[in-house]
Amino acid sequence: MALKSLKKQRRVQVVALAAVALIISTGLIGYAMRDGINFFRSPSQVAEAPPAPNETFRIGGLVEEGSLVRGQGQTITFNVTDGGATIPVTFSGVLPDLFDENQGMVGTGRYINGVFEASEILAKHDETYMPKEVIDALKEQGIYQEPSS
Repeated sequence: MALKSLKKQRRVQVVALAAVALIISTGLIGYAMRDGINFFRSPSQVAEAPPAPNETFRIGGLVEEGSLVRGQGQTITFNVTDGGATIPVTFSGVLPDLFDENQGMVGTGRYINGVFEASEILAKHDETYMPKEVIDALKEQGIYQEPSS
């Protein structure tokens, strides 16, 4: 009889240890990803409800025509728009080759004092591709046009 209760006790210990390990690993994964999850916002969403300056997020839309200014050194400023709102963007670094006015882009960064300070800029990689979030934001504002084949 003692042997049976010992096996049962051992089984309960193993299950409890597995549950604790699962909880700890889930917590560690969540902690590690806290900065890795960047929510997408359109320029209209940023204008309506500006995120906190310490929140990193992605913004996407079209680079507004006539707004691209290459400053001193590697600092570049431009506006990103979805037709409903326009957000000024500043970026220090090298822009992708396909980055240009009236082209789709997605930037990762923070919105500080009314300016989106981008840490990374992505541009569409061919003539027809545009990220789904950007297409949805442009469709919502009624300015998205299907690419001609």
